[in-house]
Amino acid sequence: MTGSALVIGSGFGGIASALRLRALGLDVHVIERLDEIGGRAQVFEVDGYKHDAGPTVITAPFLFDELFELFGEKRADHIEFRELNPWYRFVFPDGDQFNYGGTLEETLLEIERIEPKDRAGYESLVTHSKAMFDIGFSELAHQPFHQIKTMAKQIPHLARLRSDRSVWDMVCQHLSNDKLRQAFSIQPLLVGGSPFDTTSIYGLIHYLERAYGIFFAMGGTGALVAQLKQLMLRQGITIQTGATVSKILTSQNRVSGVKLDSNDVITADYTVFNGDPMYLYRELLPQNQIPFATRLKRDYSKLSMGLYVLFFGTDMQYPDIAHHTIWMGQRYRELLDDIFHRQILADDFSLYLHRPTATDPSFAPSGHDSFYVLAPVPHQGSGIDWAIEEPKLRERIIDALDRTILPGLKEHIQAPFSMTPDQFSDDYLSYKGAGFSIAPLFTQSAWFRFHNKAEGFDNLFLAGAGTHPGAGMPGVISSAKVVERLVREATHQPEVV
Repeated sequence: MTGSALVIGSGFGGIASALRLRALGLDVHVIERLDEIGGRAQVFEVDGYKHDAGPTVITAPFLFDELFELFGEKRADHIEFRELNPWYRFVFPDGDQFNYGGTLEETLLEIERIEPKDRAGYESLVTHSKAMFDIGFSELAHQPFHQIKTMAKQIPHLARLRSDRSVWDMVCQHLSNDKLRQAFSIQPLLVGGSPFDTTSIYGLIHYLERAYGIFFAMGGTGALVAQLKQLMLRQGITIQTGATVSKILTSQNRVSGVKLDSNDVITADYTVFNGDPMYLYRELLPQNQIPFATRLKRDYSKLSMGLYVLFFGTDMQYPDIAHHTIWMGQRYRELLDDIFHRQILADDFSLYLHRPTATDPSFAPSGHDSFYVLAPVPHQGSGIDWAIEEPKLRERIIDALDRTILPGLKEHIQAPFSMTPDQFSDDYLSYKGAGFSIAPLFTQSAWFRFHNKAEGFDNLFLAGAGTHPGAGMPGVISSAKVVERLVREATHQPEVV
């Protein structure tokens, strides 16, 4: 295939799109507004402590393997993926802990310790999740959904799997213990949704974890991005950082190129947008060329939650803290309703604690630990003044961790800093600072989600969290497969397995 492609944004969806289009034979140019590629997967280094700023959980390693295999290379020759055990450790308010991961039997033994009768229920949950996976991931994740007939064909399958139910309702059908119900329903939060609202089709994440495990890229997600960047450069992809697209240039029903904030113009035959579709359809395209249905979707879509991330080091180590810890607060449903529906910043919280030094000592000086702690919070639509509220929330989180799983934290914390929804808006141009673009509701999935082929434009395509199949590293990398397929179809190129 001859021609050129322009990729706006270099998150994992943009990186994967660039590599896949290059493998088709296109000349590919990537534009990134930050100083380094990776989108949310930036790296911060402060006072000797290294922090991955974005995603750290690798659940489908084969998707990364495929990107190297496109060019006859092996991912393992460039970066090591190390499987974690446990995958996650849940810590409940009463001090009880639940280690999730490892072999099926290890998980079943942990479940029996908490609630023996839920052993069989968990096995049935895995079976149901596999059925979801076989449809939602294996068959549909790489399938374009810009045509309503595609959705119509899937309605019988989705109805049979009761995808109209929420993830919480699905889990409650199989498990009786409230702690286990919470532990096995948190997956939607990894892609921006409440378990009580998110379609149960996202229950496939559970089988994805069970089938392939959970891994950590040694050196961090930033090291993975660095290796993908080198792969791009080896293949002749050009990368332009520190450049922001101010306008997408169009002529009738085609995109001709982009204008940068420097007033430079870059042209291409195909354009891939790897950013928040809510921003694309509000700020970058001529409003009179956006179809009515797309404008409705833009104006009425419900957003994911925002994220508050506190980064810090400690001048001592906490060897009993797992790589991934889910610290559960006193409230579950009520807290999520505060975040997603009432949009208020409550006094309490649940936390995801990342301790990469549990696996990779290079993240901190010898004898020290590196951490980040993430709390779901309302997006900017809540009107929260983060200049006022951030110091208060930081203090509450440090106090809570000091009292529970990180004793002595107040005395040993080093170099703390944070990100709020304001930074997500400023740095990533995420609409209202939402952490994952639009929420993964049933009415915002598949055909109902922003399409990978932009309506009204023959050569504009979307990859990333806000488009099909959704957020999370497997979702955004799979969106690049859809883009590749659509570009092939646009040029009548045969698909190569």
